[in-house]
Amino acid sequence: MSFCLILLAAGNSKRFSHKVPKPFFKITGKTLLELSLIKFNNIKEIKNIIVVINKKHLRLVKNIKFKKFVKVIGGETRQESTFNALKFIKRKKIKCSKVLIHDSARPNFSLRLIKKIIHYSKKNSVVPKIHIGDALKTMFGKNKLLNLTRENFFITQTPQSFNYNEILKYHSDKKLLYKDDDLSLVESLKNVKFIEGEKSNFKITNQEDLKMLKNYMNQKTKIGIGFDIHKLVPGRKFYLGGLNIKSKIGTLGHSDGDPVLHSIIDAILGACNMGDIGTLFSDKNKKFKNIRSTILLKNVIKKIKSNGFYINNLDINIITQTPKVSRYRRKMIKNISKFCEISQDKINIKGKTTEKLGIIGRERAIATEVVASVIKYD
Repeated sequence: MSFCLILLAAGNSKRFSHKVPKPFFKITGKTLLELSLIKFNNIKEIKNIIVVINKKHLRLVKNIKFKKFVKVIGGETRQESTFNALKFIKRKKIKCSKVLIHDSARPNFSLRLIKKIIHYSKKNSVVPKIHIGDALKTMFGKNKLLNLTRENFFITQTPQSFNYNEILKYHSDKKLLYKDDDLSLVESLKNVKFIEGEKSNFKITNQEDLKMLKNYMNQKTKIGIGFDIHKLVPGRKFYLGGLNIKSKIGTLGHSDGDPVLHSIIDAILGACNMGDIGTLFSDKNKKFKNIRSTILLKNVIKKIKSNGFYINNLDINIITQTPKVSRYRRKMIKNISKFCEISQDKINIKGKTTEKLGIIGRERAIATEVVASVIKYD
């Protein structure tokens, strides 16, 4: 099975009550749209991602660093937006037997849920649902209350999986009445498989929902600490935060001796409970002799991403008498941002001295320490 993902992000966010449109609101350094993209990117069955956006928000999409999606302009309603994406698939002759349709306002689904949906999609349309646990009532007349049997009711969620040709046919049929989601168009539930959804996969509608999401994300945040120190000696290049700094002295080490990147690597690995730099890149292995630390960091980022981890922020202390950190701070932040795939405003670098005390104060060594926080998207 090959899947196309339609990720709906074209709403006006009127109930969200914020100047930033809901799909582009940031939490833990990522927009709600990116939080979904990160997870779907880990699903090998999804071959194409189509993000449906409001034409008023085109400028905001440019800030999304993900490159593995195409943009389609949405319509006035959710159905029009979905239909635009389905017609785009047909017009561009994109190969997909199945389609997943998901609201970008639901970024807190798990990979387990997606894999379960895909597993059952071979013969069925698949829709996650949640049973109602609270008492269910409705008003009728002016002063009358009707108690409903909650066992007869449930809530549907996205993503919902459909055979592409079938859902395209339903959307093309103007006689069918669309209500709230794409399942409402399906005339017969004979080939619909309902699976248990996730309470954490709630829809972000207002600021209260956003607070709930932040609480969930904070529970998934982990912290790690990194430290490194290198001698400063003549005849070696001086690498710091990925920069090659002009200097008569440089760092002594098995690799290029970049203490900033080494500390970042250790802090990230510590937060992810994945060992340390010495375990992954032993100084007894000749292939790492004089290797650039940028290569090591890229390798680590790839490794943690494959395990569902992404960096949230970095706080970096550079303890040195020379060079002056302030001269290179901006360039280092730009470098680290690129390597770690996080925005520059999530990186803080502080320069510290030892007031000319000790080996660092005599300009014979440099030390760095890093605190990193990561988030696991499971």
